[in-house]
Amino acid sequence: MKRYVIIGNGVAAVGCIEGIRSLDMKGEITVISEEDHPVYSRPLISYLLEGKTDTERMKYRPEGFYEENGCRVLYGRRALSIDNVSHTVELDDGTSLPYDKLCVAAGSRPFVPPFEGLDTVKNKFSFMTLDDALALKKALTSKSRVLIVGAGLIGLKCAEGIRDLVGSITVCDLADRVLSSILDTGCAAVVEKHLEQNGIDFMLGDTVRRFEGNRAFMKNGGTVDFDLLVLAVGVRANSDLVKNAGGEVNRGILVDVGMRTTLDGVYAAGDCAEGYDASLGARRVLAILPGACMQGNTAGINMAGGEKEFGNAIPMNSIGFFGLHMMTAGVYDGEMFEDADNGSIRRFFVKDGRLVGFILIGGTDRAGIYTSLIRDATPLDTVSLDLTKKVASNLIFSQDIRRKKFGGVV
Repeated sequence: MKRYVIIGNGVAAVGCIEGIRSLDMKGEITVISEEDHPVYSRPLISYLLEGKTDTERMKYRPEGFYEENGCRVLYGRRALSIDNVSHTVELDDGTSLPYDKLCVAAGSRPFVPPFEGLDTVKNKFSFMTLDDALALKKALTSKSRVLIVGAGLIGLKCAEGIRDLVGSITVCDLADRVLSSILDTGCAAVVEKHLEQNGIDFMLGDTVRRFEGNRAFMKNGGTVDFDLLVLAVGVRANSDLVKNAGGEVNRGILVDVGMRTTLDGVYAAGDCAEGYDASLGARRVLAILPGACMQGNTAGINMAGGEKEFGNAIPMNSIGFFGLHMMTAGVYDGEMFEDADNGSIRRFFVKDGRLVGFILIGGTDRAGIYTSLIRDATPLDTVSLDLTKKVASNLIFSQDIRRKKFGGVV
């Protein structure tokens, strides 16, 4: 009977469990969970602060998931090291877990720049986990002045979640636009204006030089007084376990399309893994929830002796702020085509005769049509992209392709 160990208890771990159990119903599965909570959907922590959800509805799988899948979960435990010779994982309580197959699904951690004087700030928070959100909520008051360092996805979702709970919110970022990792300049300006109309103040192209208690001295010479500080500068993949065991890492743990690392019997999935990006044609850390689950599932199937590949992953984000919804995918390279009307923007990026990326703001219906074109590297001379720039439709595909993709629906 195989012994499976999974380091991490997020979405990638769920995918791994389900992948294992699709082939092996008897093997022992042990999950090492640094958090004390059953698996939950992390993107919902801002909605928890808004009161739009609760901890029960945030669960990614229903009560009984672990028991039904024969899993032992070690809550509040942290993996310290991997011994790939003896095939054991050492835990922070001194115990050693043997494994036949191991999946590292350890996620990522906040990146905190070495700001001068950061230790003088009493009320400072991250915004990545359920515990982060609960701690922040406990500290907020209706008069709180909040400074958020970072205008990326994490920082802006935090701002949305707490807007109605505080007195003011200021967001700063060294980049000259919001969501600089997923939006180009024009689209970012639209989103920034919408956020400002909903009570968020910005200091872009500027960041903190040093802190003195509850005062931030900015690089451009200004100061910001605050009561609470949220650090949302970025994240780093938790790759040290594999690196220290002799495995190859870059920005994340290097994996092949089967989620295998360079260590024998060791797999990786989720935000800690650096896999193949089909839109870029190169490796990249793809820190997105659906991809993490699919990576985990691929790892689990292969750990259990099956054969599966996940080689058509692409970066993709579907997100909204104060009622403005957007979706992005792929890379923004090549020739850009735009269709804009009634406050919505649809930008498509074409290179070498293929769709490689898109940005949709204000209208995201049936965007899966576009992601399919990117994932499959579909030559655009075989479809009618012009037909669907305004409304996504499977009619862009030829009748033969529609039969293959949609089971005879033409």
